Amino acid sequence: MHGPFLGAVQETLLIPLYGRAVEHRKRDAALRDGRAAEIVAGLSYDFGRFDGLPSLVGTVLRTVLFDSWVRDFLATHPSCTIVEIGTGLNTRYERVDNGRARWFELDLPDVIEVRRSFFSDTPRRTMIAASVTDSAWAEAVAAGSDGPYFFSAEAVLPFLDETDVRAVVGMIAARFPGSRLALDTAGPAFISGQNGYDALSKVAARMRWSCAGPDDLTRWRSGIELVASHTLSALPSHVYGPLPAPYQEMLAALAEQRPPQVEEYRLNLFQLP
Repeated sequence: MHGPFLGAVQETLLIPLYGRAVEHRKRDAALRDGRAAEIVAGLSYDFGRFDGLPSLVGTVLRTVLFDSWVRDFLATHPSCTIVEIGTGLNTRYERVDNGRARWFELDLPDVIEVRRSFFSDTPRRTMIAASVTDSAWAEAVAAGSDGPYFFSAEAVLPFLDETDVRAVVGMIAARFPGSRLALDTAGPAFISGQNGYDALSKVAARMRWSCAGPDDLTRWRSGIELVASHTLSALPSHVYGPLPAPYQEMLAALAEQRPPQVEEYRLNLFQLP
């Protein structure tokens, strides 16, 4: 058993990991992730604090959408480079890799130390221990790969201050022009109410970047385009359609209720200039 000695923000990576592990064991699942189940079994952590929380399903649905965006990019650019920002213990490579793409998995040193207990670098897959705000990781990616590039920042940037988020987006746009960037945003009512949200209330970390809407980012730098933006209650048809019927019913109910923790939390895909 491995005890994950993680910082406060880093601990949040265990929520989506557990969500995928729980989902994997369901008879009718939105995704399968046997590797996540193995990792949960190998960690000494009280995952039971997250049992039965709706946010677990939310993390799975978010991952399904991000997976679909990466798959689409791989289909169009088979020899591209995928960069997982704040990779945590994600297993996207296991789920969607096409056998040709170059992958980089970036996270803070304590996370990468835990990650190396379960994953190894390969000629096409490299872990980088660094903060997303440190430009050195971008140089390592540029030196070790060719484009086009897809950057996936799932459940990472809202935990930074807006100043840092702006710097990260600007750095990616400047160093990797023409790349795609997937990220989530949380609105002001979400940020102010997060102490009462189920999974976040179980950990110490809190989101800091309040984003009124993803269009804000298009004004940060000339040429940034918003390609897609969805709430969990309004997923695109190609993601919603294959979901198990109970999930479709749950999402339909959420669309009627419009709680801020759903309506103000958006999953976004950008084209960088």
